[in-house]
Amino acid sequence: MQERVTRPGAWPVLLAFTFVAGVTQLLWLNFAPLIAFVERRYGVSELVASTLVLVFPLLYVFLSLHAGGLIDRLGYKRVVSRGAIATAAFAALRIYDESFWILLTAQIGIAIAQPYVTNGISKLVVEWFDESHGAIATGVGTIGMFLGMATAMAWTPSLVAATSLQTAMLVFGVIAAAAAAVFLVVAQEGPIAASDGSVLPKSFQQLVRQRDLAIVFVLAFLGLGFFNGLTTWLEQILAPNGIDAEQAGLVGGLLIVGGILGAAVLPALSDKLRRRKPFVIACTLVALVTVYPLCTSDSFAVSLTLGGVLGFFYLPAYALLLEMCSELAGPPSAGHATGILMLAGNAGGVVVIIAMQLVKGSAPTHLRAVWLLLGLLATALALATRVSETYHAKR
Repeated sequence: MQERVTRPGAWPVLLAFTFVAGVTQLLWLNFAPLIAFVERRYGVSELVASTLVLVFPLLYVFLSLHAGGLIDRLGYKRVVSRGAIATAAFAALRIYDESFWILLTAQIGIAIAQPYVTNGISKLVVEWFDESHGAIATGVGTIGMFLGMATAMAWTPSLVAATSLQTAMLVFGVIAAAAAAVFLVVAQEGPIAASDGSVLPKSFQQLVRQRDLAIVFVLAFLGLGFFNGLTTWLEQILAPNGIDAEQAGLVGGLLIVGGILGAAVLPALSDKLRRRKPFVIACTLVALVTVYPLCTSDSFAVSLTLGGVLGFFYLPAYALLLEMCSELAGPPSAGHATGILMLAGNAGGVVVIIAMQLVKGSAPTHLRAVWLLLGLLATALALATRVSETYHAKR
């Protein structure tokens, strides 16, 4: 197998991908802060309005494996390019805002394209970057995704209020078209892809039966389940503590901002120290220590501070798990392995969001759901101590 080295031109390729991946997150969450607006404008229920957002994790679960396998077979550039073009096309469809069902059709189209874009991150990194830059390169890719999420939540409501829904959709459509154009011009297949074709990708069964990879997949299920559950119910969790919806939004926003900063720092330290496992353990441990006081404090300042700390230390674990996944799977199977990891993570998100509501039941607070989150983190911490160090993993 060809040795991984960082190739000339690697960073522009990564930044072009980061732009496209960030746009898919932006388009996903455009309607998250507009649910009430959509209800009023189109006369639909809250549940129906929320499908504009919920179709993304649901479709990801069904399409992630296919996207990862296709990336391994055809190369990340061809698959991501098609996903970027489809994303731009359906983003343009959203400009016609007279019908809720047209908007939903467009969101479904973007949701279908999303895994064919974001699942390309590990394949790109493993082909273009050596191990000493692998985690920070993956971190840069995830920073783009976090920025897309934060931009959608912070900018969409003010843009719609200042102009109109149609104008906002036009702006986001132009951004999507620009991202696709930049990627098509800049991106190329990594040199490893052209020279390593004699090595066949591992099958799904081979990947999930690999002990350390199986642990990483379970960590993704627990970790993304925790994050999606916490962020989905954060407003309701904090409300009994006297923290209103606007303040809860700021806590969630600082959590994402902290994650962006952490994804720029911790993966770089992981590369420098040539260790993955200790950082995943540390990220999980900090989350375990901070989440209970975050969810139970009646001080907005404390919750805000803990939100930033949690984001800084916890969200970089996503980049580290992606890099561990590709290191264990190897270049020929990086796309397929990432597809399984993304499938596990999105499935975890769906399961935990529902489980938190079921656990809460008729209780006046979400305290029992918070204990569920603590249980997820404790389980993840125990598993993180069992996984092998993956830097210089033998494939």
